[in-house]
Amino acid sequence: MRRNSNWIVFAFAVALAGCGSSKTQNDGPGSGRIPDIPGDAVPRKEPRSKYGNGPRYEVFNKTYTVMQSSTGYQERGIASWYGKKFHGNLTSNREVYDMYEMTAAHKTLPLPTYVQVRNLRNNQTVVVRVNDRGPFVDNRIIDLSYAAALKLDLIKDGTGLVEVTAYNFDAANGDSPQRVTTPKKEPLVSTPAVASSADIANSGSSGSGTSPDESSEWNDPRVFIQVGAFGDRSNAERRLATLLQSGVERAFIFEDKSSGQVLYRVRIGPVANVTQYDLLVAKLETLSITDPYLITE
Repeated sequence: MRRNSNWIVFAFAVALAGCGSSKTQNDGPGSGRIPDIPGDAVPRKEPRSKYGNGPRYEVFNKTYTVMQSSTGYQERGIASWYGKKFHGNLTSNREVYDMYEMTAAHKTLPLPTYVQVRNLRNNQTVVVRVNDRGPFVDNRIIDLSYAAALKLDLIKDGTGLVEVTAYNFDAANGDSPQRVTTPKKEPLVSTPAVASSADIANSGSSGSGTSPDESSEWNDPRVFIQVGAFGDRSNAERRLATLLQSGVERAFIFEDKSSGQVLYRVRIGPVANVTQYDLLVAKLETLSITDPYLITE
């Protein structure tokens, strides 16, 4: 008897929910021979899948709306990966999941969509084909196949800070894939979290609130969380004071003069790993700062 397709999508989505929560050694290929890892997926124009494209679905009492188009999509956050536990199962668009192919799961991108995933810590990139739904874990934006995670050097840690950029096919360009070529700019913030004048006075000279030492021992690109960009320094100082008074360490104001007009960007970091990122995001939520933006330098 044929199953209802929406039920299949839901059931598999629930199964995927555990993919990014904890990574064990048993999720890798084991001791058997590892097949040759393929090259990147090659973006090509494909029809929208009949399955897994909503327009809406629900997992863990949360409703997700599938995007009508991938045009202009770019996001930074945490990637996880899933392996042999799901190897051979059906994906949300009813293809067979192969952990050795360059594929991925995403909560809302149309199926299929091709995306470039860049590891923010080492600048390695892969191109994958999104054909599945997930990961349904807080702060996770994409679930990579084992092969894709291996090429990005994410296997050992299980997760990593990444930038995901979608390819799309503009009618004017025929079958040539197009994608965003420069990182999206975070919005200018005009109303910072409230802090008292005493907070501001106490935030200036304790060693926090200044840009981190450029003689950092890190060799890879450094990752920061940006929590505001202000045209008025006093507003940036209020946001900074809120962070410092709440116990957020390594927060500082960066003066950005690149556009000809000075912007005062409030940043935290550098961020050492995903665990630290998760803790910072949770802390920021208690301060009603819900739109942190990952940057690298």
